[in-house]
Amino acid sequence: MPRYDYVFFDADNTLFDFDAAESRALDQTLERYGYLPNEAVRNCYLDINRALWSAFDRGEAEKDFLVVERFAAFQRELGGDHDPAEMNHFYLSRLAEGADLLPGAETLCRALAPHCTLAILTNGLSIAQRGRFSRSPLKEIIPHLFISGEMNCQKPQKVFFDKVFAALELTDTGRAVMVGDSLAADIQGAVNAGLASIWYAPNGENAGPDGPQPTYVARNFDDILSTIL
Repeated sequence: MPRYDYVFFDADNTLFDFDAAESRALDQTLERYGYLPNEAVRNCYLDINRALWSAFDRGEAEKDFLVVERFAAFQRELGGDHDPAEMNHFYLSRLAEGADLLPGAETLCRALAPHCTLAILTNGLSIAQRGRFSRSPLKEIIPHLFISGEMNCQKPQKVFFDKVFAALELTDTGRAVMVGDSLAADIQGAVNAGLASIWYAPNGENAGPDGPQPTYVARNFDDILSTIL
């Protein structure tokens, strides 16, 4: 018998290789708008984008502002007078094509699927996340996809998880576990929702004493599988 009947997976850098998809989409966008895709230019965008997404996870920035502001701020740093909303749309359309999975992710999900109800809970944007999901083999394995951009709330807010519970008609949260790589979004979200959690930390990171504490720590997908089953 599995330890948990419902497994909620984060998407990016938990199942999907977001870094690979982001790098490819970003290079295509930079080239399209006349920027040289070298390390300095990439890092300028990445620093801005990550800071804005961190603000989003803390509830300090709205999604619609974030996705335009990242390219507006980028141009304030490096110059340019392109429409940031147009740049964002082009970038997201390229990102939607990036269905790269982390090695072993499909095998993990196929091993769990006969025993557990699987769902993806992501703070991503609908055009990108649905595009990537539909292009991946996970669409045949995972029946549920919850995207913050479609729910008007996000991890780690309790209301996000409450909407997931309602959609799945899940009343006993002790039967569910959240699996993700983000302490701020996934593990804090699990704490807020009263869920057990598995922090996927393949690089050997440790949760600090002052932040959210995961129920389990997994260094690889075998750790996740053995914890759940």
